[in-house]
Amino acid sequence: VQLVESGGGLVQPGGSLRLSCAASGFTFGGYDMRWYRQVPGKERELVAAISSAGGRSHYVDSVKGRFTISKDNTKNTVYLQMNSLKPEDTAAYFCNAHRSSWPRDTDYWGQGTQVTVSS
Repeated sequence: VQLVESGGGLVQPGGSLRLSCAASGFTFGGYDMRWYRQVPGKERELVAAISSAGGRSHYVDSVKGRFTISKDNTKNTVYLQMNSLKPEDTAAYFCNAHRSSWPRDTDYWGQGTQVTVSS
């Protein structure tokens, strides 16, 4: 199983980035996909989520209207389009694949990609 994030980098405030997460080794279409972010010393925060078929999405309030999550089940890839970036969006961004099941949910994680918003 692999989740490989890409697209991070340094961007000025107000700029845009698109993160990608390429998945392999599991049935991508059967998993909800999520983007988390984490800054040193703080807990990992759920930023955006999309349901397995792509019909539902969820965003943390601080990114609503600026970030868009999308999922391409034909390419086994999930994206996070980030617009109007702010310095407080600076963090390591992690891709997560999640499937609810009994007795234990299944979660896979990527290695993370750094996003730095600074002038």
